[in-house]
Order: sequence, then C-alpha cells, then structure tokens
Amino acid sequence: MSEETTAVLKKRPGRLFFTDLDETLLTTEKKVSEATYEALRNYTEAGNSLVIATGRSLHSALAVQKELGLDFPGSYILASNGCLIYDCDARETLFRTGVPLPLTAEIFKMAEEHGIYVQTYTDDRILAPADCEEIRYYSRFVKTPVQTAKDPLPFLSEPPCKILCISLHDHEKQERFRDAVTARFGTEIDTFYSSPYYLEIIPYGLGKGPAAMILADRLGVPRKCTMAAGDEGNDISMIMACGIGVAMCNGTEECRASADVITEKDNNHDGLKDLILRFTNGEDMAFSS
Repeated sequence: MSEETTAVLKKRPGRLFFTDLDETLLTTEKKVSEATYEALRNYTEAGNSLVIATGRSLHSALAVQKELGLDFPGSYILASNGCLIYDCDARETLFRTGVPLPLTAEIFKMAEEHGIYVQTYTDDRILAPADCEEIRYYSRFVKTPVQTAKDPLPFLSEPPCKILCISLHDHEKQERFRDAVTARFGTEIDTFYSSPYYLEIIPYGLGKGPAAMILADRLGVPRKCTMAAGDEGNDISMIMACGIGVAMCNGTEECRASADVITEKDNNHDGLKDLILRFTNGEDMAFSS
C-alpha cells in the first residue's frame, strides 16, 4: 500500500453517503442541481465522504464525477454494482472481482442463442457484439468508447466486473434469457435490473450492499453512520445494508418497499438535498417519511 493511500485511510470519514447516479443524484438531464451540489459540498467539508455507487464502469463513473465536480476530497466509487471499489484520492483500486472468463464466454453464447443483446467491459471500453440499436441507446451518456467484438475474450485480460443484457422492446424475451442463465449458473452469478431495459449480471453474492459494507469496514465507519440512496433493483441491497436506506419517490415499488425513508421529491426536484443536510448534522432519520 502506498504512503499516499495510508495517509488517506488514516483520515477516517465521519459518515459515508452512498448514492446511485441515474434517476437518484442526477436529474433526467444527467446533472446535479445547484442546491443539491451545495448540500454535498457542505457534507464533505464537514469531514464526511461521498461514495458514488453505480452500475456504470469505473471509466464512466470517473468521467461523470469529474464533469460534474463531484470529485470532493475523500471520495470513493463503487463501480459495476460494487464489483470494483476505488479510492479517488489515492487513485487506487481497493477491491475488484469479476465474472470468470469461461462463464463470460458461455453467457455470450447463450445470449446469441436467445437472440438477445449482451455487452461487457474492459477497464476503458465497452465490448459490444455489434453496432446496433442497444449499444447506441446505452452509449448516449456513459462516456466510454465502444469496441465491437462478437467474441469478447480476446480483449479481456481479466474477468470483467459485470455483463449487461439490454432489451429495449421485448422484456419477456429478456426474462426468458434471465431464467435460462439463472437456471444454469445460479450458484455463480446474481441478476437484477438497474433500469427497465438493463439486466445486470455479476458474480454471486456481490452487489452495492456487500461492497458498501466492505468499504465501511475498511474505513472503520460504523453502519449507523452510513446512508444509501437509490431508485432501482440494483440499489436495494445497498439501501438495506446501510444505517439509513433512502429510496427516491420516483423509484420502483420494490425499491421503495426496501427503504427506511422515501424522498418527498423526485430526482429532478432536489429529492436528496434535505436528507443530505440532515445526515450531515447527524439527525435521526430512520423510518421517517
């Protein structure tokens, strides 16, 4: 471990706020409002850490963080649904896992047999089987180069953190593919949705919730000093794991049911601002409305 990393880790944050990006912290226009940004600035200046917890790859998360000025001191990123934990100050990966390469190849083969689109990732690009509607839709906001590769394995030097199945028009077909993959590899992978169109496939037992607790334990931050916010299925484990679990009022019914707190306003109307301020001040918010 570098001296820089050691120095950062010795500065234990008082609190950890884990937040999803899309439809949670970010508006529909992929921005952070001035009021919410000011709340985050006050929160981090008080000695607390912001943790971006996203289904996006690290490359995409870092690009968004820099563009929106979310690179506050003491920040961390849980990328690929928690399969990679990154220390932004030290510029160092603290934890990484992935879907084994033989399993990745089998899932791509099954997707082709089912006539459904899947993609995976290297550290700095998306590996898409073809230039098609799905990758054009997905790549509008992710700020990551695309490599077209029907067989991803020649481009992967290590197991990819996740595989993403995208279906824009046929959810039932996507569910049949999910059922088939789960039946065959259910003890090796977990699947859940991060949007109505995106089916995430990651190693079994991982996710944003387990990753949040790995980071909190590493930093010595007790569970009661953690808060998580999200809107979708891939956020549920994190919402349930943290001391205060927040669901956006614009989130899915399942996500809202998992939370201690549901925001009064949506992601386009500073839904998180007041909760961030209350969390900064150490107010008890559990099971409030």
